[in-house]
Order: sequence, then C-alpha cells, then structure tokens
Amino acid sequence: MAEEHVGRDALSTVRAVGLEVGDEAGVAVENLTFCLEALLAAPPFGAAWPDVTRRPGDDLRLTYLEVDDGRPDD
Repeated sequence: MAEEHVGRDALSTVRAVGLEVGDEAGVAVENLTFCLEALLAAPPFGAAWPDVTRRPGDDLRLTYLEVDDGRPDD
C-alpha cells in the first residue's frame, strides 16, 4: 500500500506506517508488528517503522503514511 500511495521512486522517504487493528480482526498484533518491522527495515523503505494501534471492532486499516518531504519541520 505504501508503494501505491507514495510511489515506487519515493519509498526511501517513508518514515512510518500507521495501522489500526480491531480486537476482533483475527490478527495477531505482535506477529504483524514483527513482520512489518522486518519489511520496513529493508529496501526500498529504508528505516520506516510501523505504528500499530489496537481498537475495538474488526477493522484492519491503513491510517497514515509519514513521509519525509525534505523540508524542515514547521
């Protein structure tokens, strides 16, 4: 999904991937976090990290992508 939203050429600028995982989503959050850490540490992502938030319900959704646009923080 990060490739889709940011673009293949800009992936090295992804800093974080935010996810919401419902308690009833049938996802082992610890396993998901471990796999995402391994995936996001490898090229083409660089050093992005997963930010997984648990919520009530059965949703599993991408909530945000934190991207470094090269400009100083405002």
